[in-house]
Amino acid sequence: MSLYDIPLRTLAGEPASLADYKGKALLLVNVASKCGLTPQYAGLERLQQRYADRGFTVLGFPCNQFLGQEPGSAEEIQTFCSTTYGVSFPLFEKIDVNGDERHPLFARLTEVADAEGTAGDVQWNFEKFLLSADGTVVGRFRPRTEPEADELVAAIEAQLPA
Repeated sequence: MSLYDIPLRTLAGEPASLADYKGKALLLVNVASKCGLTPQYAGLERLQQRYADRGFTVLGFPCNQFLGQEPGSAEEIQTFCSTTYGVSFPLFEKIDVNGDERHPLFARLTEVADAEGTAGDVQWNFEKFLLSADGTVVGRFRPRTEPEADELVAAIEAQLPA
């Protein structure tokens, strides 16, 4: 099964999948509204604005597994993201990224190693997975890597289809 085939739900509860974004470079990020890293939303939105017209999008996956830092309802998450950070990129339903209830998408993503060669569990909120336009995971960036860090921007630019 390809990553494109894994069923997802939008934050509004609508059925979706990564196939909806086929042909685009994607940055998948587990996000949270009450985390010390939450200001990364601003950088993620700047990446979205900078590269959206070149075949790129950020996809946010709210997760409450790290010290309960995403306690809100779907509506609260959407309101927070849009009013606080002007988030325009797609957000999906709250999911687990680790453990027995890990979403199948993150079960596959966490098989991929980071730059140091370490695969396995998501370490914290705002871990980033870069997918090429054909749906291959081509990079994994740990939570403290800022969205606009040189290495992440270079990796995104290398994957832009347009």
